[in-house]
Amino acid sequence: MTHVMACIDGSRNARAVCDYAAWAAKRMVAPLEFLHVLGKSEYPVLADFSGNIGLGSREHLLQELAELDEKRGRLALEQGRLMLEGARARAIATGIEPLIVRQRHGELVDTLQELENDIRLLVIGRQGEQSASLGGHIGSQLENVVRTLHRPILVVPADYREPQRILIAFDGSATMRQAVELVTSSPLFRSLACHVVIVGADRDERRAQLEWARATLASAGHAVTASLRSGAVEDELDAYVFEHAINLTVMGAYGHSRIREFLVGSTTTHLLRKSTVPLLLLR
Repeated sequence: MTHVMACIDGSRNARAVCDYAAWAAKRMVAPLEFLHVLGKSEYPVLADFSGNIGLGSREHLLQELAELDEKRGRLALEQGRLMLEGARARAIATGIEPLIVRQRHGELVDTLQELENDIRLLVIGRQGEQSASLGGHIGSQLENVVRTLHRPILVVPADYREPQRILIAFDGSATMRQAVELVTSSPLFRSLACHVVIVGADRDERRAQLEWARATLASAGHAVTASLRSGAVEDELDAYVFEHAINLTVMGAYGHSRIREFLVGSTTTHLLRKSTVPLLLLR
């Protein structure tokens, strides 16, 4: 059975990751799994310091260095275990079960690739522990995760707000048509108000695409607001989220149109960096 998988670390996003993952698991009636990956920089590796300090000249220092490395590794493991237990308790308090916790050594992207077949939805913070000092920038781990995985990824900010209104950044592409169909069929979006927005010149083709999305969502029982807006894509989406109190944005992570490019002067990069609401990224 596939899981809602949440990546837990020591960043300030961790609580929100727990809460959004619990919200998604409850709505999807899916098992919830918390994953903590202990990166190579956080656990000790065998090292030979003798060439740096002189062969046999400072054995006591070599011993101290080895002991410090071992202690650092034990502390990192214990910190991860405590974070996972805290996440478990937080989710159980909301009535979640079954629930799995898992701690792994290695790189985050490699671990998620290995576990990809178990993932129904991945929940991850916009900034991780290692990128907390980057301010408005996105971390390289998040970039690599989004580029690599072929699963829906929910990227969340530091504060949790239960989604009530979603925005679908629509462009008429095959990926975003699938996104609309996903919204109509997934229990994750049941009863949520839907806003569909196309940003671009007012043309018959775009109006037809917008009407298809509106009608498809309405036929599934969603309250739908459809809008065609002109201007800079990033600015218009930012403004729409603010004007309509949107709680969740759904968009494609890759593609050839401007709305779906990733990290090539892209809208996705802008929203990952600036958005105050969760982003559900689809491939």
